[in-house]
Amino acid sequence: MGKCLSCLKVPPPAHQHDLPHQTSLQQPPPPPRHEHERTREVSESGSSLSGVEGRSPVPPPDAQSNGSGKNSIIVSASEKRSFYSRIPPLAKSASNEVRRLSSKDYSEAKIANLFDQYKDQHCDVILSEGIEHLCRDLDVKPEEFKVLVLAWKFGAETMCRFSRKEFVSGCKALKVDSIKGIQSKFSDMLLEVQDPEKFKDLYRFTFKFGLDADAGQRILPSEMAVLLWKLVFSQREPIVLKRWLTFLERHPHIRGIPRDTWNMFLNFTEAVGDDLSSYDDTEAWPSLFDDFVEYENDQLNQNISKDHKEESD
Repeated sequence: MGKCLSCLKVPPPAHQHDLPHQTSLQQPPPPPRHEHERTREVSESGSSLSGVEGRSPVPPPDAQSNGSGKNSIIVSASEKRSFYSRIPPLAKSASNEVRRLSSKDYSEAKIANLFDQYKDQHCDVILSEGIEHLCRDLDVKPEEFKVLVLAWKFGAETMCRFSRKEFVSGCKALKVDSIKGIQSKFSDMLLEVQDPEKFKDLYRFTFKFGLDADAGQRILPSEMAVLLWKLVFSQREPIVLKRWLTFLERHPHIRGIPRDTWNMFLNFTEAVGDDLSSYDDTEAWPSLFDDFVEYENDQLNQNISKDHKEESD
């Protein structure tokens, strides 16, 4: 060979049927094709390579004989990585989430025991004595606004009385099972009733709460109505409230307040504000409101006449 460099030259690329069998096997497999393309290529290569000595048709690049006459898929390492990267990650176990959602912030057994501490000895109900005991433990007075809101949250049917069902369902709704738990909810309850719709619901509840269900009352006695109006408006008192209550106290013949009058009074306070001159008696107001406005106008005229008389003297 000597100094001849022709043996080091890279031979020009040859046609596929001119390449030795070993060289064709060393080449990397071409990218996957559709099945019909691979079939056509195999048939063509088989016919073109039939004249090559010691050469058998090359199987499709993605398959080889496994010795049993069947074809097995050959997957490269890169394809394996690509395959596993496409597998979506397994979802995390939801057992912790299920346990979190199903767990309770209260114990029904503790709620039942709490009710038993205050219930009457002769019946399964918390009566006035038990209510007073409960209020002492809650560090509130029975006539406080907080107690009214608590009764509203418990859905109490009548004053000075909690049934077991009312007490248990109320504690569940608040998610509490202890005195400290109830105390911790007072601020949230007071904040809740600042919403006009929630306060309206509380206001209407108060009428039914004040009725004597055992006596079959359907009209709230005036004395009780005055007390409940003072209580339910203790956090935000309408400007006209004091004059309204004075009117009721000066007219003892008004023996009771019907539900419609009670409910409409909240609308009345919002409609007139401090200026009764805006009151329209042609609207569908209860007649008691007409009497009240007329009484107030008479009082105003009397005061004006009295002032004029004093000035003239």
